[in-house]
Amino acid sequence: MGHSTSLWNPMPELEIMTDCNGVEQVALRVPRGASARVSLLGGQVISWRNERGEELLFTSIKFGNCSALEQHGFARNKMWSIDYDPPPLPPNGSNGKVFVDLLLKPSEDDLKCWPHCYEFRLRVSLSMDGDLALISRIRNINGKPFSFSIVYHTYFSVSDISEVRIEGLETCDYLDNLCQRERYTEQGDAITFESEVDRIYLSTPNVVAVLDHEKKQTFVIRKGGLPDMVVWNPWEKKAKSMADLGDDEYKQMLCVAAAAIERPISLKPGEEWTGSLELTAVPSSYCSDHLDHLLGQHEDNMRGSASFLVFNNNEV
Repeated sequence: MGHSTSLWNPMPELEIMTDCNGVEQVALRVPRGASARVSLLGGQVISWRNERGEELLFTSIKFGNCSALEQHGFARNKMWSIDYDPPPLPPNGSNGKVFVDLLLKPSEDDLKCWPHCYEFRLRVSLSMDGDLALISRIRNINGKPFSFSIVYHTYFSVSDISEVRIEGLETCDYLDNLCQRERYTEQGDAITFESEVDRIYLSTPNVVAVLDHEKKQTFVIRKGGLPDMVVWNPWEKKAKSMADLGDDEYKQMLCVAAAAIERPISLKPGEEWTGSLELTAVPSSYCSDHLDHLLGQHEDNMRGSASFLVFNNNEV
């Protein structure tokens, strides 16, 4: 997918590569075999594999068509840099993990579109057990306040969308994007999929689970500082109209994205916001014994991970 560059690398546990377009990528690997790959274009995690080499994130065969990126926010369409000397994180932020720190700052052209100065720092880490984690820090270095929304666009690879359910969002209110953002309350014991779904769940728990019955695998999502959660699958009709998705690929993907949307985050000059996401893939047999306990957790200090990351525009 890429080749090693001849660049000097001060962090030998990381492999710096370039893709076919010359964009740098960073590969993270742990001794047990799990790996992740991060593109500097957009600060996107474009691969997350378990110790058996199985891909856990969905990437379309048409990935690379960037025509619609701006509708998801501008950070995902910018070139990030590797930050070799980031400010320290709180204790236990990345202990025992392989990680890379990325940095995004606005260019002069960026400031013409969104006139606010900021530092967006992103740490992507992989634990020895293969858990993927992201920690975002956004600092206002502007002379005036600004507000933004953020979404971790996480696309899971699933066996068959009709065999998948989400647990942990029952009784939550949501905005239905298919009904002009009308507000409803989730009534089911779990979210299942029989048609297009495009919802923003509000004030959600910090732990949510995605269960794939056919793969007998469960993704456990832990988040902090991100109260909302987007759930999306385009289903058959919309998938056929999308330039960046194959006609039948909707069957093998599910977007479950931690977010801050309903109430944008406001930062005064000098203030910093921190948000996190952590993804764990475990056998469903494990989760059957522990899921109720996991979904009962509501810690606000969790550190995290994800797959696709966005600054939205009137927002950041």
